[in-house]
Amino acid sequence: MSQKRIELARIHRRLEGCRRCPAMCDRPVHGPALDTEIMILGQAPGAYEGPRGRPFAHTAGKTLFQWLGEATGNNEQELREQIYFSAVARCFPGKAKSGAGDRLPSRAEIENCRPYWFGEVAALRPKLLLAVGRLAIVESFRAAGQREPATLEEAVGRAFPLTIAGVPLTMIPLPHPSGVSRWPKIEPGKTLLRRAIRRIAHEITELENSPA
Repeated sequence: MSQKRIELARIHRRLEGCRRCPAMCDRPVHGPALDTEIMILGQAPGAYEGPRGRPFAHTAGKTLFQWLGEATGNNEQELREQIYFSAVARCFPGKAKSGAGDRLPSRAEIENCRPYWFGEVAALRPKLLLAVGRLAIVESFRAAGQREPATLEEAVGRAFPLTIAGVPLTMIPLPHPSGVSRWPKIEPGKTLLRRAIRRIAHEITELENSPA
């Protein structure tokens, strides 16, 4: 087992024992410890991820893997073996009071979970970070000490050089793939999403062709 996998497994053991956020539901969620150059930062697990024990395990995941499949030509199983999955918060926050979508993690919950995904970045040292959803985009910029974009239109479709947890990387923002969000389905979201997918394809090709 590589040193990266060993360090990630240690973080997972700490994460599995974490109970710092009493308002969170279910158990913490993480993917397998992978030695890869690509990492996804999501918002938080949904209602299905905890019981199934893996990130993006329901309908939003199907949409996300469709986007990534367009960029890479790979199916969901192949992508799960090639990309490390992290998140701003690691437990299901529960449903929003409005009934539309999930509750956004609180600032305290975000700060409680930050050491886990910072630790994962430091252990994995990814070259490409895909930030999925506005919360993940904002927290990526904050982690790098940079001003976050005011809107998705300012972020999606672009690539940003950031340094997070001492690791220089390229961050590509993606909209949230939840069916509740119409942003990726209407303009300018549709066009910006296509642009983001092309940028992901380009960055992954560059990684594949770079010297080992």
